[in-house]
Formats: sequence, C-alpha cells, structure tokens
Amino acid sequence: MFSLLQLGSLGSPPSLLVGLVLVALVLLVGRFVLKVAWRLVLLAIVAITVLWILGMLGIQTI
Repeated sequence: MFSLLQLGSLGSPPSLLVGLVLVALVLLVGRFVLKVAWRLVLLAIVAITVLWILGMLGIQTI
C-alpha cells in the first residue's frame, strides 16, 4: 500500500484533482454495474421461484 503513495508528486492540486475525478468515474461505473447486477439477481430469483413452483405442481419445464 505504501508503494502506491510513492508514485510521484501526488500532493500537487492538479494530480489530486485528476485522482478524485478518476475515483468519481470508478464509483459511477461501479454504481451502474451494481444496478445491473441487482436486476439480474432479482430476475434469477423470480425465474427459479417460478420454475420451482411449476415443478411442485408437476409441470415439466425442462
């Protein structure tokens, strides 16, 4: 971790600004990816529940 802090002049305002902008971009992309991931997980839960209920009723789906 300390090697990351020794990458050069990280103390100057322009480099700090660039670093913060990069962190903001990573957070925005991560937020979008997590939003999509949550939708996929919820969709999978619904699909598995429907298949399970149909299986309990004796309807062959697969």
